[in-house]
Amino acid sequence: MWQRILALVVKEFLTLFKDKQSRFVTIVPPLIQLVVFGYAASFDLNHVPYAVYDRDQGQAGRALMATFSGSPNFQLRHIVQRQDEIADLLDNREVLLVLQLEPRFSEKLAAGEPAQVQVLVDGRNSNTAQIAVNYAGTVIGSFNERWIAQHGLDAPPAHLVSRAWFNPNLESRWFFIPGLVGLLTLVVTMVVTSLSVAREREQGTFDQLLVTPLRPFEILIGKATPGFVVGLAEGSLVILLAQVWFGVPLVGELGVLYLGLVLFLLAAIGIGLAISSLAVTLQQALLGGFLFLVPAVILSGFATPIANMPWAVQMITLLDPLRYFLIVLRGVFLEGTPLSILVHQLWPLALIAGCTVSAAAWLFRHRLY
Repeated sequence: MWQRILALVVKEFLTLFKDKQSRFVTIVPPLIQLVVFGYAASFDLNHVPYAVYDRDQGQAGRALMATFSGSPNFQLRHIVQRQDEIADLLDNREVLLVLQLEPRFSEKLAAGEPAQVQVLVDGRNSNTAQIAVNYAGTVIGSFNERWIAQHGLDAPPAHLVSRAWFNPNLESRWFFIPGLVGLLTLVVTMVVTSLSVAREREQGTFDQLLVTPLRPFEILIGKATPGFVVGLAEGSLVILLAQVWFGVPLVGELGVLYLGLVLFLLAAIGIGLAISSLAVTLQQALLGGFLFLVPAVILSGFATPIANMPWAVQMITLLDPLRYFLIVLRGVFLEGTPLSILVHQLWPLALIAGCTVSAAAWLFRHRLY
């Protein structure tokens, strides 16, 4: 039996890598996606374009504006001279935010009174706007501390000092890159497995496979093995690049990470083979894989928190294997979470893998004849 399965596995690998196009599609696009996502998918803002309307023209106002100019997160684009210029700057997207100082800003600060700094922000992209406002608040807070120290004023009664655990510099890349291990592994595994049977049917070689001594479950194992091996190799490569190239720390146990990876691959293979068993043509298989991948990524918490989703949608995410694997990835990479805690994510992943592989086996057996 194992000789027959091995022969089918070798045949599947030869079919997958026999020409340059197949090798290119399997290897190169995931690496390109890793580089693109790694550098482009970020919540960090650099060189935020801003304008200044200084109605004070005093020493304190100039000092505050110098603080913004010295920040690497902001880039001064325009000095506003009249109030009516502000609307055009925001409407035409020339700047993301406008800082407006009230007329007696310096006088009030010198007298120890609170002075107002108005931040007008382009809210069409609410997430970007919120981040920019937070950056501005940080710069203003830094200015306040220096002003209090320089002028011998009493410090405020409560002083906020923040410290971020697991990601000290709050780099969003540390959040995204571990998630790419799951995302790219899922994409590659789905492509390899969802096309396997459909390719045989479209090329007319599926009937030849049926007359061989191979039994249905042996064909299933032979079809699943290349996807598992390719997915494991792809996941390992992305894990390595995440540490070496992007500098994301891996503080947890590698064995726990690979246990989650194996269970996740089995779940993805089951889904891919189920799609491949139902599809008659390669086009149908590609469409089926696409219809699964897009909701799976959106509902996984890869970019948006699951807690912010409606309750009904949160219940649907419980069926998404990528949801659990992302928690395992980020927990092992950044937190060093042990197996005793991650077992609550691993057993649902194992249950989903068992269900998807069983469903694929049932569909595979009933669609053979």
